[in-house]
Amino acid sequence: MKEDQMKHLAKSLVLAATGGLVAGTAAAVEVTAISTGRTDHQLIYEVIEDGLAALGYENGEMLTGNYPAIHLSIGQGDADFTAVHWKPLHDDFYNNSGGDEMLVRAGPMYTNAMQGYFIDIKTAEANGISALEQMKDPAIRALFDTDGDGLANLTGCNPGWGCEKVIEHHLDAYGLRDHVNNDKGEYFALMADTIERYEAGQPIFYTTWAPNWIMGVLREGRDVVFLNAPFSSLPGNPDAMTEWSDGRNPGFGANDNYILVNKEFADANPKAMAFFNGLRISVGDLSAMMLRMNAGEKEPDQIEQIARDWIADNQADWDALIAAAMSAE
Repeated sequence: MKEDQMKHLAKSLVLAATGGLVAGTAAAVEVTAISTGRTDHQLIYEVIEDGLAALGYENGEMLTGNYPAIHLSIGQGDADFTAVHWKPLHDDFYNNSGGDEMLVRAGPMYTNAMQGYFIDIKTAEANGISALEQMKDPAIRALFDTDGDGLANLTGCNPGWGCEKVIEHHLDAYGLRDHVNNDKGEYFALMADTIERYEAGQPIFYTTWAPNWIMGVLREGRDVVFLNAPFSSLPGNPDAMTEWSDGRNPGFGANDNYILVNKEFADANPKAMAFFNGLRISVGDLSAMMLRMNAGEKEPDQIEQIARDWIADNQADWDALIAAAMSAE
């Protein structure tokens, strides 16, 4: 029997064995996820949907929205979970959507996700640039002025994202409002233009984070350098500490990613919650999966295959997680 047929048979047997969770005495519980609609995030949802299916759940049609709407939808019970909730970056969204009374954080799925400001290494070395505050120098900011208004153009985040709020805060806290334009829009479309400029030998100035395929295309130390923030400052957090142990400061706090779950759903579905709480996908694994997708494997069946390959590469841990979740009460 071919390997794919064996895998299909194995999955069918698991579903048959576990269907008693929700079948026989009652219909399968339908689970509604909500996401930003980003294709790189879809990789995570494919993994989660495979796990929920193995536990006997039915995966419903996915909803989409921006981060504030995602959190509100889960708090109100219009959706059951989202797979990308960064703490502390999304704390305000959490608190504004019902907090602990309406929401549950499961996990974390991965920890110590980073974000920062970057420029191309050629421009950095030629001009001695290593700090964000150097954008106050007219000669420095002119290097990154792409629209001719005299200000450096930063490729920033989508409106409504947590990082957009942090960048806007930094422009004021660091005194950069009159020196830097925060270019907002569809982030990955903006980054495609940024990468094109880099490949054409032009200076670039942007923000990004890990896990993210961009970190594999524009590699720190080879293609780009990290800019130090002058001090720690985050919106709504006067005690923020973003400095790393090596003395560098990205300006953004390290984040842990949780699966965010509607509390009523969490209370009623201990097996799903055990799976959510136990699922671990490393930043490195996710970045590699996203880079593979960006390299051309973007069709739905290809994204599903990337997720299946990750499960196969971690089969023993996966089987143990499913077994533990099945026994949860």
